[in-house]
Amino acid sequence: MNSSPAPDRDETVADAQAPAAIRRLETRAVAGLWLLALFLLLSLAAYGGFPLFPALPENVRASLGPAPPTSLISLALVVYSFSAIILLLARLGNEPSLRSGFAHIGYLGGFYFFYHFGHQLPDNFLAVFAAGLTILGLYGYQTWSYYSARAREAREQLALALRTQPFASSRGSVTKQPLDSDERLP
Repeated sequence: MNSSPAPDRDETVADAQAPAAIRRLETRAVAGLWLLALFLLLSLAAYGGFPLFPALPENVRASLGPAPPTSLISLALVVYSFSAIILLLARLGNEPSLRSGFAHIGYLGGFYFFYHFGHQLPDNFLAVFAAGLTILGLYGYQTWSYYSARAREAREQLALALRTQPFASSRGSVTKQPLDSDERLP
């Protein structure tokens, strides 16, 4: 009769869930690229003058008041860009948040909107576009490097578990001899 122990249920479940967890990490690794693609679509719409969106009626424009001066919008863009880059570089080894990636797209879209509202978008499009590529490029690198490293660690742990599993199951089939036991020692 074979006395090999049945595999532990928790180990079996963990081994079955490991490939799904690795795929999830690999999917998160490319999330920065999807956000960069979304920003490129937003930039394409801004370059065309937002043709898909209706123009604001004059009464709404009048209630909003005049657009902020272009110099203030540009100053805010510079401050935002440098602070976002510094924060991204400071958090390079930490887990990135998908929410912060969408926030960057929202802020950059806001700059496109303010320049468009002030009729200065054609003159300042490249400034917002370059800032967006830089910020979202760093964010994409952060997500890729963090989640790729976690996926690589998970693959290595799974490979190690699969290599040691036959060894552990073969050791379980060895019968104990009375001399191997510590029960007889005083």
